[in-house]
Amino acid sequence: MPEPTKKAVSAFIKKPKCQTAEVGATVVFEAETEKADARVRWQRDAKDITASDKYVISAEGNKHSLTINNVAPEDAAGYAIIAGASKVKFELKITEAEGKAPAKTAAKAPAKETPSDAVPPADAPPAAPADASSGAPAEAPAAPAQASETNGHAPDNGAHDGLPESHQPDTRQDLTGLFTEKPQSGEVNVGGNITFVAKVCGESLLKKPTIRWFKGKWMDLASKSGKHLQLKEHYDRNTKIYTFEMHIIAAKANFAGGYRCEVTSRDKFDSCNFELTVHEAQTVEGLDIRAAFRRTSTDGGEDSGELDFSALLKKRDSFLKSSQRMVQVSTEPDVDVWEILHNAPPSEYEKIAFQYGITDLRGMLKRLKKMKKEEKKSAAFLKKLDPAYQIEKGHKIKMQIEVANPDAEVKWLKNGQEIQPTGSKYIFESIGNKRFLTINNCSLADDAAYTCMVGDEKSFTELFVKEPPVLIVRNLEDQMVMKGERVEFECEVSEEGAQVKWEKDGVELTRDESFKYRFKKDGCKHVLIINEATKEDSGHYRVKTNGGQSLAELLVQEKDLEVYQSIADLTVKAKDQAVFKCEVSDENVKGVWYKNGVEVKADARTHITHIGRIHKLTIDDVRPEDEGDYTFVPEGYAFNLSAKLNFLEVKIDYVPRQDPPKIHLDCMGKTADSTILVVAGNKLRLDVPITGDPAPTVVWTKAEKDKSKKAPEDGKQEPAFIWTLKDGEVVTDSGGRVHVESTKGHCIFTIEGAERQDEGVYSVIVRNPAGEDTADINVKVVDVPDPPQAPRILSVGEDSCVVQWDPPLFDGGQPVLGYVLERKKKKSYRWMRLNFDPYKETTYEAKRMIEGMAYEMRVYAVNAIGMSRPSAASEPFVPVAPSSEPIGLCVDDISDTTISLKWRTPEKVGSAGIDGYGVEYCKEGTDEWIPAFEGLTERTSVIIRDLPTGERMQFRVRAFNVAGPSPPATLPQAITIREIMQRPKIWIPRNLRQTLIKKVGETVNLVIPFQGKPRPKLTWTKNGEPLDPKQVSVRNSDTDSILFIRKTERKDSGVYELQVQIENVEDKASVTIQIVDLPGAPQNLKVADVWGFNVALEWKLPKDNGNCDIIGYTIQKADKKTMEWYTVFEQYRRTNCVVSDLIMGNEYIFRVFSMNMVGLSTEPCLSKDSAYIQKTGIMYKPPSYKDHDFSEAPKFTRPLVNRSVISGYNATLSCSVRGIPKPKITWYKNKMDISNEAKYRMFSEQGVLTLEIRKPCPFDGGVYTCKAVNASGEDTVECKLEVRSQITKEDLKK
Repeated sequence: MPEPTKKAVSAFIKKPKCQTAEVGATVVFEAETEKADARVRWQRDAKDITASDKYVISAEGNKHSLTINNVAPEDAAGYAIIAGASKVKFELKITEAEGKAPAKTAAKAPAKETPSDAVPPADAPPAAPADASSGAPAEAPAAPAQASETNGHAPDNGAHDGLPESHQPDTRQDLTGLFTEKPQSGEVNVGGNITFVAKVCGESLLKKPTIRWFKGKWMDLASKSGKHLQLKEHYDRNTKIYTFEMHIIAAKANFAGGYRCEVTSRDKFDSCNFELTVHEAQTVEGLDIRAAFRRTSTDGGEDSGELDFSALLKKRDSFLKSSQRMVQVSTEPDVDVWEILHNAPPSEYEKIAFQYGITDLRGMLKRLKKMKKEEKKSAAFLKKLDPAYQIEKGHKIKMQIEVANPDAEVKWLKNGQEIQPTGSKYIFESIGNKRFLTINNCSLADDAAYTCMVGDEKSFTELFVKEPPVLIVRNLEDQMVMKGERVEFECEVSEEGAQVKWEKDGVELTRDESFKYRFKKDGCKHVLIINEATKEDSGHYRVKTNGGQSLAELLVQEKDLEVYQSIADLTVKAKDQAVFKCEVSDENVKGVWYKNGVEVKADARTHITHIGRIHKLTIDDVRPEDEGDYTFVPEGYAFNLSAKLNFLEVKIDYVPRQDPPKIHLDCMGKTADSTILVVAGNKLRLDVPITGDPAPTVVWTKAEKDKSKKAPEDGKQEPAFIWTLKDGEVVTDSGGRVHVESTKGHCIFTIEGAERQDEGVYSVIVRNPAGEDTADINVKVVDVPDPPQAPRILSVGEDSCVVQWDPPLFDGGQPVLGYVLERKKKKSYRWMRLNFDPYKETTYEAKRMIEGMAYEMRVYAVNAIGMSRPSAASEPFVPVAPSSEPIGLCVDDISDTTISLKWRTPEKVGSAGIDGYGVEYCKEGTDEWIPAFEGLTERTSVIIRDLPTGERMQFRVRAFNVAGPSPPATLPQAITIREIMQRPKIWIPRNLRQTLIKKVGETVNLVIPFQGKPRPKLTWTKNGEPLDPKQVSVRNSDTDSILFIRKTERKDSGVYELQVQIENVEDKASVTIQIVDLPGAPQNLKVADVWGFNVALEWKLPKDNGNCDIIGYTIQKADKKTMEWYTVFEQYRRTNCVVSDLIMGNEYIFRVFSMNMVGLSTEPCLSKDSAYIQKTGIMYKPPSYKDHDFSEAPKFTRPLVNRSVISGYNATLSCSVRGIPKPKITWYKNKMDISNEAKYRMFSEQGVLTLEIRKPCPFDGGVYTCKAVNASGEDTVECKLEVRSQITKEDLKK
């Protein structure tokens, strides 16, 4: 079956639409093509429309239109426009009601007359002659044959049932998925047939779709094909439609129920549910002779479906008896029309059809032809190929046939092409009359039709390659993300290109217009991508294949916005720059700046920047009107950050005088304790406003942070670092991190990328001739904390665990606000966050884990600066829960000091399994449980020893696994430790109740179970005597006794008796053993008498019968000349016999073997004397026979056939004749002998006569006669030959 290789693309950008118009109106259909030079055709009912007064066709560029003038009721039909490979169907409806009512009436009338179990033919004639005057189109009455169908295809209740198929509009675009026509629910009577049809468009498919039919939920009907179910499929090359059919034949009541049809093609999938209702058989109310010839399929083919004439004949009697109508009924006996047609010559077919009212003679003759073909047996094949084979992908299949001729050569074909024996793919074998074709490593390319040819005969079969189920190799993983993030669920399947199905909370996911979900395939990997996750996307996501599924959970959370650095109040002088800066936790958050409640717009002096998590508002050349309250509002959050800008007005004194230097630290917005905090890695910038005239000299110093060093005696501490600079100077240290500069009115100290060692007290000293000023600035460098210690798992539950960890060694200079925990599966690389808000405790219970899956945990520490690096992962752990209690605890046995307990495995074991069982006991009335033994036992039974005799004890059993002990299973009441008396009893096995027969040298092993408490005394005897320990071994236990003989001898035969005794109570049982051996030879074999060709023998029984009965003798004879022995009798039971059919003149000797159940005796008994067969004078007189006359007059077994040939091409006339002796053949044309004509060639081979006419011309036509003559008579046969002239190209042009 061909497969489409290219995805079809529509050539239309605008398609015509269905329209409704009134009689007499003008209708215009418009279409637009992608290409301006595209050629289009308009059609009505699949026939091209030509331009006329009625139809106006116009084309301008890529625009095309069809105008229908003065529409009439007959214009209501199906139309189409074709451009290249694209075809669009549309419909024109006429609103006049009178034009359609008759058609609907005609559509309903035949349905009432058709029985429920009969199938109307697809080409049934219209049954509404009264509608001829209605003006409806002639095609309309043909629709009822399709609409009334109840036993063929399931009825389709579509809106266009009244229109022929060619008139119906193209509704494929209204269907979703792969189906263009879905199977519809249907009804059928018991014993009736029904067909369900599914159609799939193959234009957009890269390979042949795969269809599966199901009954109920899981029953695959592919394996149920047979007498009552047939699955068919075919492909239409013109429409590129795949049609799949399910035929239910002779429906039964249990066939009713729900069915499902699934179709798959690579990454596409579609399914449809439908119902089948089966009604009980009803009495036939009417008899319609035409119903017998309606076909059981409506696919439109001439040979489609089967005729049901035989069913009609079976129902005829019941109909005639039950009918109460006044109808004249013929009293003639029933006849078998099939038999009449089968035996009648072809010339009588029409007469028989007229006589018996056959309306579909053509269909009956086709079926009759099939029946005749079925009766013909194959001469080349003894056994043909099966109709179909099914094999899984990757496996091998072996096809077998049997041929009549063991030396026959066979050919194997695949889809009509001969298979060549190349490589190891195909293996051809020939064993006797069997032929084998083996196909190794079957793939989808091997899904084809196969043919085996022997000469001209063929055997067909079809191979279906079934793809194995697609397994999920790597499962989905749970994920927790923040709102707005991208989510990717990834899984890996066992085969590339496999189809998967994604679901969310049980609802299938598809591509939508918003591109919310995207599906990605990369080899065996399948990825579900969710763009910008929202809270609604939380849920359980499942991926399904035809061989498994995987489930994962998605949690989407919103995280509060954190402020890492707020904006601060500023005091700025005129012409200076004011910078408001803040830092938030989310770099994607935007914000708006406001001044006194009015939004700030960026201009030449005002700059608004957003880089990462930092938002800045910069105002250059500050003016008095810039003073006010500034606010930053993050978008989407209900809070704001505010600060105030103070304008510092500077008064200039023009009186020349010296001002002492002054440090103005208020403008820095220092904290109450004069400590400035800086985050490690950020820039430290100390901008200190200073005043003084003349400009002072600035000295920066930094003291050591280490306070353990003692201060000098004078109380002053030497600074660790000193930086001195004058106004306008810039100093940078050798490392490039420290940058000191002095400008007019400011001294600035900058450290790039602050580190922890930069923490300390920085002093700034300003000096000029008028004096000096000093200020200390305490700088503290804060950082994220160190990672916590590796977490420890304290306990685990069924889906949870309790984890504990130690705080970090260094908190980063800020108190730890809490911890964030993450977990992952051991074999995964994706960590999943368990909490977003910091958790303050150091013990946490993690939940919602999968039991039996190995996990790891890690912890982050969080302070006001940020989050630490993750801790080391914990040791892997598996969430498990204790199992349920053991069940069925009971006492198996008890004695004075021991007790035997047994139980069964708990109902709920869990994924961790069971490590063992612990057994405990205590005295009644106490709660002190004592372990019965150290450790655990893996067995489900135990014997507890050294218990106090007479005490009442209670017992319990618990199952242990890694999660701990299960609830205990306890006996319902206390048990008294005391042995219970039990009478002795021997249980003889069934096979030992009869005589045990063994051959000499075999082993005897008898196991005799018994019961009795306390332990009984056991005694074995043989024939009343004690056993010989050298020959027989005995082993006893508490429950059985074993008697063992390694190598038996004849003397071991006898009666063995076992005695079991407890005090004065005993029980006995005996076993009879018979040891058998080969018998001895018979005695005294002698020849009792000789007469004719016969010898009478006699002998006596052997002395040793081998300890068993003699079952027969084997008698052999030998000629004294050759001394070769031949068996005369086997298993002969008597001690005398007569040997017959001996050859006269020969002398014979005889021997006899005896036989018992072991075999033949090792030595025979030879006859002491021989027997000589005397010769007699007998004369043989052969009988006389009369010669048979085989002569036969000529007779043509196959006549000549009239032929019509084309001139210029050789023609042959053939017939066959038989006759004895071989007849003389003469050919005539128009009664003229043509034997010597050069134009003709005559052949005769095995009675087949052929006349070849070389390149005949019209003058060679006429009546040709073949005449056969021999001594017994003659016979003739003739035919007509018509020679037609050739058609030339000039004739075609005319």
